[in-house]
Order: sequence, then C-alpha cells, then structure tokens
Amino acid sequence: MFRKSFILTAIIFAVAAMGGVNAFGQTAATSGKVELLKADGTREPVAGAVIEVYRTDVKSGFPSNKTGKKGDFAFAGLLLGATYALSVSAPNCEPKIFPGVRAGQEKLLFTMQPGNGRKLTEAEVRESLANPAKAGDPGTASSGEKKGEKSKEQLEYEAKVAEITAKNEKAAKNYDAVNQLLKEGADAVNAKNYDVAIAKYDEGIAIEPNFVGSTPVLLNNRGTSLRLRAVETYNKSVKLTEVSEKIAGYNKAKQDILDAADSHMRAWKMTSEAPATEIKDPVFNDGNKLNATREAKEAFRIAVATEQVDPGVIEAAKVMIPQYVALEPDAAKKAGAMLIMADLYRVVGDSPNAIVEYKKILETSPENPDALAGVGLSLVNEGYVKEDKAMLQEAANYLQKFVSVAPDTHKYKANAAEAITTLKTLSNVAPQKPAATPKKKP
Repeated sequence: MFRKSFILTAIIFAVAAMGGVNAFGQTAATSGKVELLKADGTREPVAGAVIEVYRTDVKSGFPSNKTGKKGDFAFAGLLLGATYALSVSAPNCEPKIFPGVRAGQEKLLFTMQPGNGRKLTEAEVRESLANPAKAGDPGTASSGEKKGEKSKEQLEYEAKVAEITAKNEKAAKNYDAVNQLLKEGADAVNAKNYDVAIAKYDEGIAIEPNFVGSTPVLLNNRGTSLRLRAVETYNKSVKLTEVSEKIAGYNKAKQDILDAADSHMRAWKMTSEAPATEIKDPVFNDGNKLNATREAKEAFRIAVATEQVDPGVIEAAKVMIPQYVALEPDAAKKAGAMLIMADLYRVVGDSPNAIVEYKKILETSPENPDALAGVGLSLVNEGYVKEDKAMLQEAANYLQKFVSVAPDTHKYKANAAEAITTLKTLSNVAPQKPAATPKKKP
C-alpha cells in the first residue's frame, strides 16, 4: 500500500543529471619550492627568489612571483596545455632557467647554486632556450676544477636535478593522461555510453589514486556515471516480462547505486582529510567536497525512487547526508536531503528510524506534506507490528493533518485516506482534533 515505484522520476533524472560530470577548467595551480645547494652539500630554502614565467610554445609571459620564507611559490592561473620556462634569480645565487613546466604541476623543486645574484633578461632566457649550446647554462658557475672533472657537489647536484626532472616529466605525463581521460569520459557520458565512461574514470584514478588535485574529480564523475547507468538499467528492467531477468536488472542497478555512493564518499574523504600542504587550490578542493555530497545525495534519491536500497547505501547516507546538510546553503535543499534519509529507512522497512528522521523534519517544517505522510504511514506499519494502539492513534493524527495540508495531486493522498479508513474500521482509531489553544485573559 505504501511503497511505490518512482519510475517517471528516475527517467526525468537521467536527463537532468547529465550536467553532473565535471572536467578541469582552463587554468590550474602550479607550485613548488626553491632550494640552494651550498658548497658543503647541504640545502636550504631560498626566500625572496624572483620567479619569472615565460611561455615557450608562443612568445608570451606571465606576472612574476617571489618565494616565501620557506622557499615555496605558487602560480594560480597558468594555462592548461601551454608549456612554460621559469627563470629563477635570488641574491647570492646563480640565475637558473627551468624549462618544460606545465600548469597543474605540484611539488616542483628548483635547485640553485651559489653565485652573483644576477637576474636574467627575457632576451637572455629566450636565447638560452633557443640556442642552449651557444648561450651556455646560465645557472652553472665555474667550479675551478680541471677540465673534464666534476666536484662531488656538482655530481650530487646533477643527480638531484636528474631525479627532479624525471619526477616533473612523470607528473606532466600523468597530468596530460588524466586530463585526456576526463575528456573521453565526459564524451562517453554525453553519448550515454556509461560503461566506457566508467572505464575511463577508473583508468584515470589508477594513474594517481591519492592525488587530491584530480582524483576527487574522477571519483565524482565515476559516481555520476554509475548512477546514470543504474537509472538506465532499472528503467529497462521495469519493462522486462521474464522475472529472473527483471530481478537481475534490479540487482545490477542496486549495485551501481551502491558503487556510486561509495565513489562520492571516497571523493569527500579525500578532500576532507588531505593535509593542507597538499591542497594547492582550497576553493577548488572545497568545490569538489561540496560536489561529492551533492552527487551522493542524488545517488540516495535514486535509491529511494527505484526502491533499490542496499544496506551499504544506508551506511553511506548516514555519513554523507549530514555532511551535505552542513555544507548546502539552501534551506529547502537541506530539508529535501533529510527527507531522503527518512525515505531510505522507510524503503527498507526500518520504520523506527524512519519515524525519527521524519519527525526531525517536522520540528522545523511542521506542515511538510512529505514528512507528514512518511511519519504517518510509518507509524501505521510500526503500530500494527507492535500492536500499539497509541502509535496507531498518533499515525491517524499525522495522516489527517497531511490530508488537510496536501494538494489533491500529492502521490500519497489516496494512500493516506485509505489508511485513515482502515484504522477506523479495523482498529476503531479515528483522528483526534488538535487541542484548542487557550485564549489569553485580557
């Protein structure tokens, strides 16, 4: 009597949720640190180093920056896909050019050597990049060693440079690969090829599974794709006539909804628990965190609409819905999420918890028709299970209030009226009129 399918809602959502897949923007943060390799082989951060940025694929520059007290630096708006050279100069250091830098690279390490503190002009930088053999290495000072010999410090320096260069090249390669997979995944979603989209996002996650700069985006997009596939699978299964095939389809949809919730929860945990030192763009990170809660809420909504609720979805919702309510600024959307939590309990037959959650909504929205219907019908179920007439009386009162405030088009209007009639006939329980409010004496 109470449990209904929401097939139309699920179909509409499949269209509306298409915009839920994200990709990187046009710029990205790039950051790192500048250190000085001293003659004794020790290293120290270089504060106040001037870093000038030059594009090497086209003749263009970018505002310069200085390192902080710990030698750290960051550029927030380097263009994705462009290649840059960074010219670094600092007091008592040889100037140095670091080519092949791309937007989105993090934890770059630029090593300087002692020198005269000279600053390279743009012409010198571009000449060195264009003709390295002719211009020489502006960052290499004469060591006074015999020709062909290198000092221990120089060998260590070159080894460190080689290590850092390899690391930066790997990071750039990973970045390009992840960005391409995000694009291919989004294209697959737009073509409604959810199997391919999910595979692309899984491939991207495997490249750098713990990188807070890109993995939460991939996880959220993966979750959205899983949810869309669940809706598609469910809607196809509804039309099947073979019972075993129908059940198999429902189970597949249920698993996809569970996996979607898990994917969003992983994105939320990563953005919430990442050390501050690894979060180069707090606004971007907070956006991924909010998106994880919003997309998880949508997965829970589809679980209710299709009535395909795995116990794991309940556990995920107990974590994610409070997080959504805490982050979401819109009061109506907060109430909608709380209603989903109550509905999840109701769908799996957990009337006691459903009643608790519906009443939480009524504390701030006493005439919310969905919460009134939910708590009333859940009380009917629990009252009959426990043979508790007081609970049945409470159910009748809530249902009567629902009937009085809900429009005739409400999906539970007929169910509520039928329940009230049944309570009167079978249990001799009729709705009670609310107690009149005593008039104040003049």
